[in-house]
Amino acid sequence: MSFRDESEPQRLTFLLKDIVEGPKGKEIILSRADPTFVEKLFAREVPEVSSGSVLVKAIAREPGVRTKIAVASIQSGVDPVGSCVGQKGVRVQAVTNELGGERVDIILWSDDTAELLKASLSPAENLSVSLDDEKKLARVSAPEDQISLAIGKEGQNVRLAAKLTGLRIEVEGVPAPQKAAVQPKTKTKKTKKKTKPTEVK
Repeated sequence: MSFRDESEPQRLTFLLKDIVEGPKGKEIILSRADPTFVEKLFAREVPEVSSGSVLVKAIAREPGVRTKIAVASIQSGVDPVGSCVGQKGVRVQAVTNELGGERVDIILWSDDTAELLKASLSPAENLSVSLDDEKKLARVSAPEDQISLAIGKEGQNVRLAAKLTGLRIEVEGVPAPQKAAVQPKTKTKKTKKKTKPTEVK
């Protein structure tokens, strides 16, 4: 008995990286793993990116798993993140589908390195950042309930944030402030003042 695969052929998009001279002539180098591939997909799906009013400033990617992309607008009134997400998420979903379900985080670019780092560590919140420019090191303090979000599964979130910002990142926890114990109120008994008897002469 013979089997035949009658499924429809899958259509895939590739990034043309290079054309080189090989032993049998010209060879085409294609890629779907290159971070630039994600940028080209957004240019295809987002008119604001293709027109240049929204710029892709940085991309960090672990192919097939997750990508972080930082975007900025050079045109007044254009929301770069909203433009890339699209109405009801339709634009970013189209990119995700092309990437086979790869998660894509879109963050707002900032020239302030500390603010960019905080955004890149999303969904963690309430972070404080101390930068050592000489060592290209960032020390991030996070509330204890935000540490796992900042680091991510198997360190993925903090690893991508490091690639996006070009910094080494150390995350440390900040203990939650302890609430002062409330002392129960003790009832005090009211004592009546004893009055001296008045003498009648």
